[in-house]
Amino acid sequence: MAKNYYEILGVDKKASADEIKSAYRKLARQYHPDLHPNDEECAKKFKEINEANEVLSDPQKRQQYDFELENPGRSAGGFGGFGGSSGFGGSSGGFAGFSDIFGDIFSQFTGGGRASEQDKTGEDITIEVELSFLDAAKGCKKEVTYTRKEPCAACRSTGAKNGTAYKTCEKCHGSGSIQYASGNSIFRTIQTRVCDACGGSGKNITEKCASCGGKGYQRKSTTVKLDIPAGADTGSYMKKRNFGEASTMGGDPGDLIVVFKVAPHKIFKRKEFDLYMDLPIDFKTAALGGKVKVPTLDDVIDIDIPEGTQSGKVFLVRGKGIPSRRGTGNLYVTVNVEVPTKLSKSQKQTLMDFDENIEIKQYDKMKKYSDALQSLYGKTPYNK
Repeated sequence: MAKNYYEILGVDKKASADEIKSAYRKLARQYHPDLHPNDEECAKKFKEINEANEVLSDPQKRQQYDFELENPGRSAGGFGGFGGSSGFGGSSGGFAGFSDIFGDIFSQFTGGGRASEQDKTGEDITIEVELSFLDAAKGCKKEVTYTRKEPCAACRSTGAKNGTAYKTCEKCHGSGSIQYASGNSIFRTIQTRVCDACGGSGKNITEKCASCGGKGYQRKSTTVKLDIPAGADTGSYMKKRNFGEASTMGGDPGDLIVVFKVAPHKIFKRKEFDLYMDLPIDFKTAALGGKVKVPTLDDVIDIDIPEGTQSGKVFLVRGKGIPSRRGTGNLYVTVNVEVPTKLSKSQKQTLMDFDENIEIKQYDKMKKYSDALQSLYGKTPYNK
């Protein structure tokens, strides 16, 4: 005996027909060549799996195989050897359930697939809603109105009078789809197409609903309430299930997808859940230090400005950004020192006197800067 088919399928010798079928389905999906192109090992494994299944799924072949498995070198007669069997193109054992097994996974490669409730679901609707900066940051409640295909209540979206005046489609037997097989006896491609007799609904209407004319929906204006959580940003969205287009085949409505567009703010800018702002401060506060008022999303707070603060200095205020499920962001405040532009003669003289008092310190700093430039470039802005 060249191969142990029970080991190939990973089942016990006493496994039932259902257990063998289940093991075969699992392994066939795992090693199918379409899922592993140009993989010789997977192709070889797939061939062994089908070979094992052809024998073990047929009661007569399995009985003969078991005899030879228990009695090496002896033949049960009328069966031939198993070791060289290809497993393809044989009797009903090998590919009896092939299309049933692969009907679902072949949809990945052929564009087809089995009809399902998802196939009958109505289309989604996408709308854009503009939010103010504060509404997006803090969360809000909002009502939006839009037009959609609303499920017809009179016929329960069936299109049939009272929701009952229809019969099961004779062509697809209610599935809404028909499978077509193509290929040879070794590899077959299973394609699933919408039934042309019922349009995929699985039923044929005998008397149309008077309210919707047999369409199963009515076009109406719909208003929905949105509970928008804090932290919404441009491009973020929320979904309202079953508020999309009604199904034309008696399935569930699609979903409403609300995409947000957030208006800019005059003071704040945001990056994810952090806020950024520029704060002008006067020359005196920058030089001598002091407290300044800073606006936040909720209130106004004081922050300390140290003595000698330079323009462009960034201060971090923790926990004053935008709230979210992961916590609240931070606020980054960049101070810009406002230089006075209109000075009286006395104010100018005061600044001149001040400048004379600090001239020596300024000269020392500038000289160090000049020397550094000299070492880098061989010249300075003061010595061209």
